[in-house]
Amino acid sequence: MTLKVIENIADIPAEQWDALAENNPFLKHAYLNALQETGCAVAETGWQAQFITIWEAEQLIGGMPLYFKSHSYGEFVFDWAWADAYRQHGLRYYPKLVCSVPFTPASGPRLLGNTPAVRAQLVQAALALAQDTGVSSLHLLFPYESQALEMQQQGLMLRRGVQLHWRNPGYADFEDYLAGMRRDKRKKINQERRKVSDAGISFEHVRGEQITQQQWEFFVRCYEHTHVQYNSPQPLNLAFFQRIGGTMPQHILLILALRDGQPIAAAINFYNHDTLFGRSWGALEHHPGLHFETCYYQAIDFCIRNNIALFEGGAQGEHKLARGFLPSTTWSAHWLAHAQFSKAVEEFLQREVGGVEQYMDELNHSSPFKQIP
Repeated sequence: MTLKVIENIADIPAEQWDALAENNPFLKHAYLNALQETGCAVAETGWQAQFITIWEAEQLIGGMPLYFKSHSYGEFVFDWAWADAYRQHGLRYYPKLVCSVPFTPASGPRLLGNTPAVRAQLVQAALALAQDTGVSSLHLLFPYESQALEMQQQGLMLRRGVQLHWRNPGYADFEDYLAGMRRDKRKKINQERRKVSDAGISFEHVRGEQITQQQWEFFVRCYEHTHVQYNSPQPLNLAFFQRIGGTMPQHILLILALRDGQPIAAAINFYNHDTLFGRSWGALEHHPGLHFETCYYQAIDFCIRNNIALFEGGAQGEHKLARGFLPSTTWSAHWLAHAQFSKAVEEFLQREVGGVEQYMDELNHSSPFKQIP
């Protein structure tokens, strides 16, 4: 077996990489390549690719999406306090090494390999790269729990987080889904949906291969408006969305809200056979309930109609709870080069576990369902 660090994923055969990606849309060669080719995740924006690969002759048998990071934006596992502590002690926290999908807080495989031995070698190679390059730390974000435990066996510290996910046990339709809720929660959702309908707003679901140039441009206008509204960096551009629209349309769902036949809001989602991932949205008009309808209720309806079992609506957002999203554990794994800081972070993570468990219990106690499905 041969180990190579590759800076441009275009140099890796797409079909071989995708064979290891478990049909996860964000780990597809086309998605990661689009991030690089359109200038979204490159060294100039703080994402310098260092893809670790393992080869058996000319066959790729292992891979890891890895980046040198010069900041902590676009990660959604927050380590700003760690970076600040380093700064206060006159130490350098950046650059660091991060294994993740840029700007994407969605769980998935991070060690792309079919055997435990290959996955272990990927972790060992990442640790060796971190030590050889003198970075402060290595972070692997949003792995599946099974892979997180494998990372722990290699000496990394685990951190738990919480997201709110919607699950489909086999609902017949949206009304069947609502029937499992407590009366007050069901009533509130119906009222929200009625307000949107009474405003004369309708919805269109457009799958990737049907999305027109005009619709992409409109979505990006909405996307840009959201980032301006919240004074946040805009990580993705029109060229990126156009690129993935052409290279991986089978994974894209665009939900458009229309009033009097004209689009006023849009939300982009990605999906495979069992999971829908809500990613970004924006609206050019304000209407009560429009956000919940565009981003959640329309997506839930899509999942029910297409027998999709899981809807990940993104990071944060306790307002999702009342709309039927329940707490789910997310994972990350961490290694810090500085022994004293590593010990301090380890103690912090041990204390944090109790708080995370209490938070999940509180969320479950506030579930809108008569019985948790």
